[in-house]
Amino acid sequence: MELNGLTIEELHTQLTEKKIKPSEILDSVYKRIEAVDPKVKAYLMLTKELAYSQAKKAEERIIKNDNVTELTGIPIGLKDNMCLEGYETTCAAQMLKGYKPPYTATALINLEKAGALFTGKLNMDEYAFGSSTENSSFQTTHNPYDLTRVPGGSSGGSAAAVASDMCIAALGSDTGGSIKQPASLCNVTGLRPTYGRVSRYGLIAFGSSLDQIGPITKSVRDNAILLKYLAGVDRRDSTSAPVEVPDYVKNLRPDIKGMKIGLPKEYFINGMDAQVKSKIMEAVKLLENSGAVVKEISLPYTEYALDVYYVVAPAEASSNLARFDGVQYGLRDREADNMIDMYKKSRSAGFGRETKRRIMLGTYVLSSGYYDAYYKKAQKVRTLIKQDFDRAFENVDVILTPTSPTTAFKIGEKAADPLTMYLSDIFTIAPNMAGMPGMSLPAGFDSSGLPVGMQVLSAPFKEQQIFDIADFYQKKTNWHTVKPKF
Repeated sequence: MELNGLTIEELHTQLTEKKIKPSEILDSVYKRIEAVDPKVKAYLMLTKELAYSQAKKAEERIIKNDNVTELTGIPIGLKDNMCLEGYETTCAAQMLKGYKPPYTATALINLEKAGALFTGKLNMDEYAFGSSTENSSFQTTHNPYDLTRVPGGSSGGSAAAVASDMCIAALGSDTGGSIKQPASLCNVTGLRPTYGRVSRYGLIAFGSSLDQIGPITKSVRDNAILLKYLAGVDRRDSTSAPVEVPDYVKNLRPDIKGMKIGLPKEYFINGMDAQVKSKIMEAVKLLENSGAVVKEISLPYTEYALDVYYVVAPAEASSNLARFDGVQYGLRDREADNMIDMYKKSRSAGFGRETKRRIMLGTYVLSSGYYDAYYKKAQKVRTLIKQDFDRAFENVDVILTPTSPTTAFKIGEKAADPLTMYLSDIFTIAPNMAGMPGMSLPAGFDSSGLPVGMQVLSAPFKEQQIFDIADFYQKKTNWHTVKPKF
């Protein structure tokens, strides 16, 4: 297999044994990008000069055996809403075209300290608003398993790049399901960590009480490696949690005997694709036969999660996007007659349709006379959703559900119907509202050859339990090793 097709673990072994060099891995990755990305369209920009300079430093570390980590010399792609000093960061929006931030996100600093190489910036839905990556203002990313279908969103570029071996791993961000849902549709492993587990400093905000950076990888073990270096408290982010970060790989359990798995009846609903349900139940049976204890649970407030999310998230988005006005930075209309006209024209040209829709919705629910009726009430129901999960985790270690109710849909199929598009995240939104960690991992394919993803949830800061059950499942199956055929 080409170097670009290997995992972090496999490459780390070869690097430390000095069988290969970081620059050779990069050569393989960029050759793959040149061959495949014209079809997939995952990358918005390559950072070759930076990556090869990082590779040179990584090689020196390996030669001297100086602070070599599992990420030293590993090429990683970056979702384009994470600031990288001196390199264009656009959120796939016309408003930020040409913007080069004067600082780097903490998560990227942590990876660079570990010796990782940054391959480039990956496509996304504009400002992370979407479930298909069709809302990018630059290009539509295609699903590597069927180029006529979406890769999911908003981290569709990240998931498609990992699935296509155009990077060894990637970073995404997850607000309502933007790591887990594309990971499911692209047959890769994606983790949304607990809210506060990874610093949000340098992540261009969508919903400040929801956003989290997380890893998208080829395996669960690679995911655990990446989180170890991403996680940790950051004084520049007041919401990052001072909770100890364990060595997830070292702490993996050899078996899952006695682990308690909850199946919420509200997640196995009418309208869910029958083949998706079948694959998830096959996975449940395998885990049960391996010693896990499976029990049905109830999360009664789940039915309100989607409604609550589309009050809270747009409200926070509308507040966060108020800064993009064409004055300090971003697109600015040069022909306006006055300041108010300049604001209107700049924002009209700089924001896409979905962005405008969410700003208008968010501004409405925060407006005088409606704040108590909508936003305040939604936050109260959000608390009830969290209490549902808290009660469930008193009796189970993890909760297992489908990640997405369907496999990847056709490009353009839901573009004209935003409400149907919003339902794509129906299974990922409730745990995100509660600030919980969750992972999507490959659980098989439907009869059309499209990937099915399984979601594993745990209580806050209990990512180790997710890794335990997910790693065991991947040892027993080979779904995650099935590559797309172009």
